[in-house]
Amino acid sequence: MPDPALIALLAFFAIGTYFQTVTGFGLGMIVMGAASGFDLAPLPVVAAVVSLMALINSAIALRGNLHLIDWPAARAVLIGVVPAIVAGVLLLDYLSVVAATALKLLLGVVITYSGIVFALRPTQLAERSPNRSFFVSGVLAGLFGGLFGMAGPPVIFHFYRQPMELPAVRSMLLLVFTFTSASRTVFVGAQGGLTTEVWLLTGFASVLVAGAAFAGRRYPPPVAPTTLRRIAFSVLILIGLSLITSAVSALQ
Repeated sequence: MPDPALIALLAFFAIGTYFQTVTGFGLGMIVMGAASGFDLAPLPVVAAVVSLMALINSAIALRGNLHLIDWPAARAVLIGVVPAIVAGVLLLDYLSVVAATALKLLLGVVITYSGIVFALRPTQLAERSPNRSFFVSGVLAGLFGGLFGMAGPPVIFHFYRQPMELPAVRSMLLLVFTFTSASRTVFVGAQGGLTTEVWLLTGFASVLVAGAAFAGRRYPPPVAPTTLRRIAFSVLILIGLSLITSAVSALQ
């Protein structure tokens, strides 16, 4: 008889992939949140598989869409994000537990507040931001990724505020997460983390992930761009609240 936990985990992989194909983000948040909340599988295993599935998702979702990417902006983000991830990991070793938790709480408050403001008024900037602002968002994303394993919010906020069509925003986010997922996969592999369990779960999930990615491309939800932006910012509010909850629990 199939394992109910495995079936549930695979279902969340499919849901997360569809959401990420449509919005450009969300796979890791949905799958890791479900795996942690319902105790579906060991988190290091799930995290490794999420990175591999993100590569499959991006390969399908980005096919034929690379021309939509604002390459100067994308390069600026990637130049900032990759070394900042390493810096974030190193910084975590120097911060005390209380300091790291307080920083997580502050991050959660900022993300929640910004998400509420932008969800209520999901308007775009009148002009594209300069490349240096994309670099800064990449640095912040890398630091948050290294410190808390959550690199998405800074670049998601910044990209969704730009005067760009949603397909371009989605493609740029997918490109950024392709690089971060590939970097994480190499790092985990070098540490011996790509175990048999990881590859077995990858084999089970890959077909569903590929199908969900194709579905996201072919059958996106019939909602207006403003509604989709509001959905994206609402999800960021949930991320912020989860950080606040985690930090408050740790400080008690």
